[in-house]
Amino acid sequence: MNTIRLPKALGLERASGVYILILFIVVFGAMKPGLFLSASTVHSVASQQAIVALLAIAVLVPLATGVYDLSIGATVNLTAIVVCVQQQYHGWGMWSSIALAIACGVLVGVINGFIVVVLHVNSFIATLGTATVIAAVQSIVTGQSQPLPPTSPQWLDLTQMEVLGFQVVVVYLFVVALIAWRLLQHTPAGRYMYAVGGNAEAARLAGVRVGVWQWASLIWSGTICGIAGVLYASLVGPSLTFGGALLLPAFAAVFLGATQFTPGRFNIWGTVLAVYLLATGVKGLQLLTSVQWLNDMFNGVALLVAVAFAVWRQRRAARPTPLVVPVDNSPAAKAGSRPAPTPEREPTADNIAETAITT
Repeated sequence: MNTIRLPKALGLERASGVYILILFIVVFGAMKPGLFLSASTVHSVASQQAIVALLAIAVLVPLATGVYDLSIGATVNLTAIVVCVQQQYHGWGMWSSIALAIACGVLVGVINGFIVVVLHVNSFIATLGTATVIAAVQSIVTGQSQPLPPTSPQWLDLTQMEVLGFQVVVVYLFVVALIAWRLLQHTPAGRYMYAVGGNAEAARLAGVRVGVWQWASLIWSGTICGIAGVLYASLVGPSLTFGGALLLPAFAAVFLGATQFTPGRFNIWGTVLAVYLLATGVKGLQLLTSVQWLNDMFNGVALLVAVAFAVWRQRRAARPTPLVVPVDNSPAAKAGSRPAPTPEREPTADNIAETAITT
C-alpha cells in the first residue's frame, strides 16, 4: 500500500505550529462561530498583534547574536510618547516627529550596545537597567500624565487605512519581517550574526568582529522599537505602561518560533507564526471563558514549553553516537599502507558561519 508523505518542511517537527493554528481555528470556530470567525475578530487580532510581532522581531535579532534586549517595552513607550508630545505640545509636523521618535529608538540601541560591548556588562543586566532609566525619562517628558494623541486625519491614516480589509499596520509588519528575513538568511551579515550567537569565541578566532555585530543587532532592535512605538501611538494612542505588557508575549513568540520551520534556530517566519498562534489561542479561550488572566498564563506556559523543548533538543543532539569503524579489505590495507589523512579546513569566518547556520 502506497503512503503519502509530506515534504520535510511541512512535517510535524518543522511546521507543527501551522497545524495547531488550524486546529485552534476549527475548534474555536465551531464552538463560537458568531464571535470567533467574525470579520471584526479576525481584523482586530491581525492589527493588534502586528505590534507584538514587530517587538518579537526586535527581540529576535539580538538573540541571534547571543545577547538579550529587555528594554524593548520601555523603548516602545518612550517613542510613542515622543511622537505624540512633539505634535500636540510643540507644534512639530507628523514626519519630523516620527523621525525624532525613531531616532530615540536608535539612540537607545547605541547606548545598549556601548554598555554591552565596550563596558562588557551582561546584556540581561544592561538592558534591564536601561529600561529603568528610560521609564524615568518618560516620566520627565510627560510630567507623569497621559499625553493626548494627535487627531489629524493624516496621523490616523498612518495605521488605520485599510488594505484588502486589514489595517495597513499589518502590511508594515510583513515589510519589516521580509527585510529582517532577507538580512538574516541571505546576507553575509546574517551569517555572521548567527555565527556569533552560535559560538562567539570560535567566531572571534575566525576573524568575525563579535562586538560589532552584537552592537549592530541592538541598534536594529532599538530601530524596530522606534517604528513599533510610532505605529502603536497612531493605532491606539500613547501609553505609559503598554510596552512592558508586551515583553513576555514577544519573548514567548521568539522562543516558540525557534521550534518552527528551522528548529533550533531563531527565525523570522517562525516568530510571526508563533505570535498569531498564541494570540489565536488566547482569543478563543477568552471568548469561551471571559477570563482576563489567560493572556499571561498562556504566554508564560508557551515560553516555558518552548525553552524546555529547545534544551531537550540540544541535549539530544549532544549525545555521542557510537563509533563504527569500517573494515578495509583492500590490498593496500592488507599491505599495511594507510591513505593520506584529509587536511582539516582552517577556521574562517565563512565556514564558522556556515556551521552555525546548518546546526
